[in-house]
Amino acid sequence: MLLFVDNLTNVDFSFLDPERGLLGETWLANIRLHGELDDQGMVCDFGLVKKRVRQWLDTELDHRLAIPVHAPNLHIREDGDLLDITWTFGRDEQQLHTRSPRSAIALVDADVLTPESVARWAVSNLKALFPDSVARLELDFVSEVIDGASYHYSHGLKKHAGNCQRIAHGHRSRLHIWADGERSQMLEQLWAERWRDIYIGSLDDLVEQTQVAGVDVCRFAYQASQGDFELTLPARCCYLIETDSTVELLAWHIAQRSRAEHPEHSVRVQAFEGVNKGAVAEA
Repeated sequence: MLLFVDNLTNVDFSFLDPERGLLGETWLANIRLHGELDDQGMVCDFGLVKKRVRQWLDTELDHRLAIPVHAPNLHIREDGDLLDITWTFGRDEQQLHTRSPRSAIALVDADVLTPESVARWAVSNLKALFPDSVARLELDFVSEVIDGASYHYSHGLKKHAGNCQRIAHGHRSRLHIWADGERSQMLEQLWAERWRDIYIGSLDDLVEQTQVAGVDVCRFAYQASQGDFELTLPARCCYLIETDSTVELLAWHIAQRSRAEHPEHSVRVQAFEGVNKGAVAEA
């Protein structure tokens, strides 16, 4: 017998891609449980499935930076409750360094992170949470279907009381922009390209702009309620703003800059943060 739950939840996180670098992502989770019927006539209670899977994904993957622990170009050093991580990526061998509390990092048992490898890691941990009547558990991660512009971005919100304060978590988001009341594909694609695979950093968190081995880099650091956070990555991967990077302020930033670049138009921006949530701003 098969029990399934589609679109059970979604996870917003960042991960290390060997070619593209630090990549913000949003995945929808689908789960299937195979097994015999229990004395209630169920493979497993839907309420139990949804609660336990959501709780595990929320705790272990959502709003974390996912690290493939078997990647050959990765160095991890433990320093008490902190993880010091250095990672080399891309054909030009760029380098990323982060120092974060252990709770901000997902150490995935894989050499490359894909929806399939992350799902295998999740299943290996989730199986123990279900009764013996569940013989096999399967998990799929899929991306939201977006017809039009989208971008992957990572960020951190040091003032946030929850997990958004983690310095490298992210989202894959759609974007709608109107110029004088008409959807503007040109503006949407411009911002999708401008923020492709980007880290959006606040100038208030930027502690240094320097060169390492001839490469321009940005170093961000701050202290939040969960601990001390640091992130250094190539400047070409960064987009600096004067405010925090909440979705409200990102929508405002896009609207204001679009209006400044195209003063002949009024602009309305609907910026998403992951799936089915976001903010609207006008200029």
